[in-house]
Order: sequence, then C-alpha cells, then structure tokens
Amino acid sequence: MSTEIATQPDLWRQVSDGFAQYGGSLPKAGLRVAAVGCGTSWFMAMAYAALREDAGQGETDAFAGSEFPAGRPYDAIVVISRSGTTTEVLDLIRDTDVPTIAITATVGSPIVELADHTIMLDFADEQSVVQTRFATTTLALLRASLGEDLTKAAADAQTALAVDVDELAKLEQVTYLGTRWTIGLAHEAALKQREAASAWTEAYPAMDYRHGPIAIAQPGRGVWIFGEPPVGLVDDVTATGATIVQHGDLDPMASLVVAQRVAVAKSLALGLNPDQPRSLSRSVILEPQQ
Repeated sequence: MSTEIATQPDLWRQVSDGFAQYGGSLPKAGLRVAAVGCGTSWFMAMAYAALREDAGQGETDAFAGSEFPAGRPYDAIVVISRSGTTTEVLDLIRDTDVPTIAITATVGSPIVELADHTIMLDFADEQSVVQTRFATTTLALLRASLGEDLTKAAADAQTALAVDVDELAKLEQVTYLGTRWTIGLAHEAALKQREAASAWTEAYPAMDYRHGPIAIAQPGRGVWIFGEPPVGLVDDVTATGATIVQHGDLDPMASLVVAQRVAVAKSLALGLNPDQPRSLSRSVILEPQQ
C-alpha cells in the first residue's frame, strides 16, 4: 500500500498529460449524467459529480451502485470499478438502456464487455485490497476532463509524501469534513482508516458537522478539514480541544494522500496488515438470489 501511494504524483501527471486518449469517451458538457460506484469508487463519483456541476458542465448525480434509481432519465452513466467485477455495478449496466462509460483497472473483466465505452487504467491497478492510487488517478482523469490543470495537484501530492504522519496516527478518533467535491474525499479518507486500521472514523459535510457530530470532539481526537472551512468552524472545533488538521496549502487530493499514509501508519502501529484488512476482498461479488 505504501509503495502504491507513492506512485500517485506520477500517475496523476500521466493521465493529465495523456487525457486526449481518454477524453473522447467521457460525457460532453450539457449532458445529464449519473456517476456510480461502490465504496471508494462511489466517493470518487461523488467528487466528480460536484466538480462537473460546479464547472457548469451539466446536472450530475452520484449514487452507490445498489442505489441507482432505475428509470430516471440520464444521457450517460459513468461507472467506476477497479476490478470490473462488482455485482451491483454490473447489474446496473445490464439493466439500463442509458449509454455507459466504465473506468476500470482490470483488462478482460466483465465490465469491459458490458459497458458501451471503457477507459482502461490498468497501469494504476493495485495489489493491495485497499484502494489508493486507482481511485485518485481516476479522479485526476475526471478533473482533467473538466478542464482542470493537475500540475499543482501532482506537485502537492509529492509534498504530501514527505509530511510527518506519526502524531496524526496517534489520534484516537478522526472526523473528516469537506464541502462540495471534497465531501467525497472526506468519506474516502475516513474509509481508509476504517479499512486499514479498523479505526473509528466519521465523515460529514463541513456545515453539517455542528448539527450533532461535533459532540464527540475532544482532546486526543481530530477533525480533518478538506478545503476551505466554513466561517466559525475552526473556532468551534478549537473550543472542544480536538486537534484540527488542515493542509490549506495543498490541493485537497494531496491532503487525501496524507490521510492514506496516516491509515498505513496507524495500521502498522497496531500490528495489522494494511494490505489485507479483515473481512475485505478486492471485489464484492454476490451470489445470485435463488
């Protein structure tokens, strides 16, 4: 997992510089789009949906694969699946008449045959069960498709690889907060610690945090804020004694890289294997119901 995390700056540059070979398959501006995935892929879909709408490219919704509203009218569906074998997304593609664009890392997987178009990011695949570089490389590609320049993000990711995470890994509990597209990043950061270290983490939209969840903030616990915090939030968290974690000088995706490294550090400190979390496998493949 650590080795794969360290490759992210180069992979983001690769998909940004080579965007032309992938961009033709992605939805054009003005189309009504759904973005779908499961777990980590769902959180990347959440980030993409907010970014696409904020860029003025068209109404974009994000759904977990199992929750896609069949029959709702869309012009295209972007489906993210590292393995290309996840039951919920394959069922979705089989059941819809809407054009589908799959982003995957696995050559020859079922999703390649089922989707109308496939973007293959096999160079970003991973040996670890826990996703890191495939997810962020997918999001880097999607950001490039919206006209973003990823030069600073990739440089910031390189910086993130040198951030000292030892003290962050000692926090008893961390709540991750974001706004708009970084809400997806917050959910993903929280998931990394849960997966790799069986840790107690939560994630919320930053404005909603004060509507109850702030009650668990206290010394020894952390509040990790992606992007610009809402006015007054930092003061409110400071009053609880919780540790505030911000990387305001880094692209939010680079802050996610720091969070990935914290997950590894915490896992190792607990004597766990971050590459093989308990109860998890590379893909969720469900048996057909009888």
